[in-house]
Amino acid sequence: MSSTPTVVDDDGSGLASFRRNTWWVLAGTVACVLGFSVGDWVLDPDVEAGLRALTGLATVTTIVSCGVLLARRIRDETTSAVWLVTAGGSTAVAAAIPLALGEFGIWPIAPAATISVLVTFLPARRAWFTLGTALLVLPAIGLIAALAMGEPNVAHAAWMPALMVLAFGPAMVGMLHAWQVAARLDDARRLAGQLAVADERLRFAADLHDIQGHHLQVIALKSELAARLAEADPARAAATMREVQQLAGDALRETRSLVQGYRRTTLDAEIANASKVLAAAGVEVLADVDADLAASLPEGPRSLLGLVVREATTNLLRHSRATRAAMVLVPDGAGARLVIDNDGVRPAELGSGPAKLGSDSAGGGDGTGLVSLAERLDAVGGHLSWTCEGDRFVVTATVTG
Repeated sequence: MSSTPTVVDDDGSGLASFRRNTWWVLAGTVACVLGFSVGDWVLDPDVEAGLRALTGLATVTTIVSCGVLLARRIRDETTSAVWLVTAGGSTAVAAAIPLALGEFGIWPIAPAATISVLVTFLPARRAWFTLGTALLVLPAIGLIAALAMGEPNVAHAAWMPALMVLAFGPAMVGMLHAWQVAARLDDARRLAGQLAVADERLRFAADLHDIQGHHLQVIALKSELAARLAEADPARAAATMREVQQLAGDALRETRSLVQGYRRTTLDAEIANASKVLAAAGVEVLADVDADLAASLPEGPRSLLGLVVREATTNLLRHSRATRAAMVLVPDGAGARLVIDNDGVRPAELGSGPAKLGSDSAGGGDGTGLVSLAERLDAVGGHLSWTCEGDRFVVTATVTG
């Protein structure tokens, strides 16, 4: 069909595997049906050797052409004129020779397969219209040939082409439609995750604007007034600047309070928010948190664990192709242990090791990267580590009660 999703690389999401499997099913069906059906006839010694050789070569060329065209279609690539001509010519030969020899059960297989592959490049309505046309034209060709040759069983010459079109056409169009739907759903999953992160950033930006907007406007007005009074009334100008200084201090304190509240939300709230964001991104989340244990932790360690949850969630959305994730909080001696893992390690990262994976999200000194969080946890007697185990990335944080 004409509307297709963006081609995806093998990113561990499973979509690339679905694409490969779809191609193998469709191309394999064409190869098997043509190979088994025409193969016996090609090997029949009663048929003239030259005709058998030409039919066999045309059949193999048809199989290869259909495979190439299917690969281009499923990757959303344009059709190639060379392969279109090759497919059309080989199909014509593979059909014409058996038809001329009265093989009414064999001749329609190659045309039905090739037409079914070619219609996948058309919009949905035109594709089904073309298949409907083939459903009428191919049986008509078989019927006319059978009547011209004096074939007694003309019904067989008519229903066999119709059967081949019905067997190949809906299968090709249906399987490729399933691939399109899956790819669009994956695009929607990724977009939902990005929108969830963007929504959180907009919320924080709106809170910051509400706090800073009024203060900055008043500071600007009073600074302008002080500049005008500097020569005419120095004492009043100085008083105005002291007010500006006080306003700036208030704005700074409120901004720090906002950022602190943003970073030091409760652990339960962080896990709930992470679960919601990951679910919106299409990640299946298992959250197993001991609520009493979380409530019993001191504010400092509890806030740090909340930051670990936030950072691990951000890294998962940005750097992985996870389909499942788990967040588990359990007792650990006199404190607690938080384990967050996912199955989204990309194939290219499998040999990179924990150090590289951790440094990717170090955060550059803003206090929220994994490396920075590890330092902060060490400072309060806790520990943070991350490991890569197969396709799983596991973050483990421990704190003391």
